[in-house]
Amino acid sequence: MRQARSGAAWAATAARHLAVPIAFALLLLAGPVSAAPTAASDWSQNEFGMVRLVAATDAVGAGDAVRLGLEFRLAPHWKVYWRSPGAAGYPPRLDFAGSSNLGEARMLWPAPTRFSVLGLETLGYEDQVLYPIEVRLARAGEALALKARVDYLTCSEICVPMEVDLALDLPAGPAEPSRFAHLIERFAERVPGDGRMQGIRLAQARLLDGDDSGAVVEVTAESDLPFAAPDLFVEGPALYAFDRPQVRMEEGGRSAVMRVAAHPATATAPPLEREALTFTLVDGARAVEAVLTPERAVAPPEAPGRGWLTILALALLGGLILNLMPCVLPVLSLKLLSVVKLGGAERAAVRRGFLATSAGILASFLVLAAALAALKAGGVSIGWGIQFQQPVFLGAMALIVALFAANLWGLFEIRLPAFLGGRLATAGADGARPTSLTGHFMTGALATLLATPCSAPFLGTAVGFALARGTTEIMLIFAFLGLGLALPYLAVAAFPGLARRLPRPGAWMVGLRRVLGLLLAGTALWLLWIMAAQRGPFAALAEGAVIVAFVAALPLGRRLSRPVAAGLLAVLAAAAIAVPALSTVSKPAIQAPAGQETAWAPFRPAAIAGLVAEGKTVFVDITADWCVTCQVNKAAVLDRGEAATRLASSQVVAMQGDWTNPDDEIARYLASFGRYGIPFNAVFGPGAPDGVVLPELLSQSAVADAFAAAGGPPALAAQ
Repeated sequence: MRQARSGAAWAATAARHLAVPIAFALLLLAGPVSAAPTAASDWSQNEFGMVRLVAATDAVGAGDAVRLGLEFRLAPHWKVYWRSPGAAGYPPRLDFAGSSNLGEARMLWPAPTRFSVLGLETLGYEDQVLYPIEVRLARAGEALALKARVDYLTCSEICVPMEVDLALDLPAGPAEPSRFAHLIERFAERVPGDGRMQGIRLAQARLLDGDDSGAVVEVTAESDLPFAAPDLFVEGPALYAFDRPQVRMEEGGRSAVMRVAAHPATATAPPLEREALTFTLVDGARAVEAVLTPERAVAPPEAPGRGWLTILALALLGGLILNLMPCVLPVLSLKLLSVVKLGGAERAAVRRGFLATSAGILASFLVLAAALAALKAGGVSIGWGIQFQQPVFLGAMALIVALFAANLWGLFEIRLPAFLGGRLATAGADGARPTSLTGHFMTGALATLLATPCSAPFLGTAVGFALARGTTEIMLIFAFLGLGLALPYLAVAAFPGLARRLPRPGAWMVGLRRVLGLLLAGTALWLLWIMAAQRGPFAALAEGAVIVAFVAALPLGRRLSRPVAAGLLAVLAAAAIAVPALSTVSKPAIQAPAGQETAWAPFRPAAIAGLVAEGKTVFVDITADWCVTCQVNKAAVLDRGEAATRLASSQVVAMQGDWTNPDDEIARYLASFGRYGIPFNAVFGPGAPDGVVLPELLSQSAVADAFAAAGGPPALAAQ
């Protein structure tokens, strides 16, 4: 009895294991495989699947080209491989020895599917696949007799190598479409091309430093429509294996940044630097293929051997030096006036005012850091000073600064509600009301907003280090930047006697207010000048007219009822926002100013390597109309002396990228060097194909040294 049960169990187990092969074999026997249809070979079949050759036409026609296909129909869970199979396997191989009238044959490879088993990545196809084959005839119009030996590997839980012989004859005659034409076309459409028809493209490839076992290849892909689930396959030297990509979506899914770890099989594997790699991106039914040579990305700047303490010290020093930059000086005029008002005031009042300004600076830096961290987490390109790329921000800041100037000129007074003013204001010696704590706080916030287009020598390193890292690092480093900018105010808060020694308020303050108002009005005009560069002069003039009308309406509002005055100001405020928001005039192409010898070429990062290979030296200048330090560099260094002579040389290509308006290509380029702000200058040449990055504040000697390192022309080469 026990033996009978054991035999029954064995029979049941065997039946389960043989069910799929038996069912598939019955399907083959039931199907029309006994006789090959026209334009197809006989099926070569086994328990794992079947394979045959098919043609798109019933005859060869009058031309010298014929489209064929190698069709596989596989048993459930069995697969065959792509041209690069991955961690295991090998692709089908065709040998047409013995064929008649065959000139050449090229097999194409439809976009594959990724299979992951126990951490191993393989690439191939299951169920059904057809490999399109492009055939050239040795003699056009004559019959084609094909004999093909197919060597392939098919795998499921085990792998079985197979070798089959197929034969297909196509007679001479008119090339009418066969019953397989649609099938061949359907799989031919799955062969990756340049992506133009699908609206996708591979924008750039970079080589990053990986762990001890290899490197990381980063590829940026762009799409007209949002990506669904992109996958990337990398083909390179035979001694390398490439992992599944880590994908980060940006720009609402229209950009995908994919990082693929590359692992050498042996210690003698060639470095990937300057290796041409083949990239195949597959996103559902869309696919694109491109051969790119990844550029070595420069790691974000670090302080060797000193680490975080050095970066924090640079952030503190960079924030401190911002106090001397022209962007912040107009705001300091407001602070100077508030200090004058404090002449003879109590130490506690002085301390409270300067602590409030410091709090405004620190709070604004932290809010700016949080906004940048959120944008970065959302996949948006970020940078230092990017708010100046937004016309609405420029219009709002111009209006605010103009209101401060009008207040200093006495055109209107900013009064707080009585209950709030009584708590926040402190009476001066002459009964005048000095600036409230809220006013001190807002002065610090305004200084922060206007400081970003300026760059201190140590600011770029700290900002680049922060923005290349996570939220915690961004918040900490920006806090130290704010602390550096606030140090002078904290010093006065610690020693309030410095402010109390200033002269008491008096009639002389009227003239001072007018001068300081002029400085603020100049700042407003500068902001409108930037808007004119972004959206054209008409938009800037219209915005200026709205600001003048707003300022003029403030004193006139006293003669109107409150609802009417409030409505008028609301309309003018809305107009101040609408004018820059609705303007769409594009900035004209970069041209050299009159009298300037340097002819700036448009910024094309992809062309730099080719120009260097031709023996040229490339000077890259990333600038913006709102970047004050950029303008200083041009006036003091690039447009004069030896630097101008070198840039005018026929051996130098001077490229200029304009970041006045948002530009994702420039943002990505800066990030590849660990930079997130401008000015940015670099020199590329035969001696430095990866570029020599210059400091934020240029000098003639720094430019000369960079040209020398890059193998550029001597100073007098252009003469």
